[in-house]
Amino acid sequence: MSSSSREAILAAAKRTAQARGYGGLNFRDLADEVGIKAASIYHHFPSKADLGVAVARRYWEDTAAQLESMLAETTDPVRCLRRYPDVFRKALESNNRMCLCSIMSAEVDDLPDAVKKEVQSFADVNVAWLSRLLVAAGLVNSRKSEQRARAIFAAVAGAQLIARSRSDVSLYDSMIDNYRAAGLLPA
Repeated sequence: MSSSSREAILAAAKRTAQARGYGGLNFRDLADEVGIKAASIYHHFPSKADLGVAVARRYWEDTAAQLESMLAETTDPVRCLRRYPDVFRKALESNNRMCLCSIMSAEVDDLPDAVKKEVQSFADVNVAWLSRLLVAAGLVNSRKSEQRARAIFAAVAGAQLIARSRSDVSLYDSMIDNYRAAGLLPA
């Protein structure tokens, strides 16, 4: 099986997990979507947990790269903090999907430990990036940056969840505007 098949499986698994969570990952359905036999998926992912780890790790790695790329485009930390909610908005724009790690977080009790670790890494990457930028922007000192970063991360993820439940991206935008007006995010 080629690496392009592996990538197609990961892409299909990402879309599925963003819509239905870890519990929604099913090798037969993924095989049908990719156009291969279900047994072929086992070549790259011997178990559902292995697939869950791979897709969650790829998701947080891609997000980390996206955040660093945003920072490379503009060295202005305030501008980056203003653009941060766009990362979560993109999932909503894609058939009302959720952030993969947010939706999996809701299933934490049912996740294998290895998948749980990757999901937690997503939150850690986001909080570390936000914390670093909050300090660089002079919005908080380093002692309070992690606390504020967690609040921003939770608020943005929560706004996504509420907007998804209503299939309404404008609701997401409104909540983000309110976070800015309240001072949680830079205006």
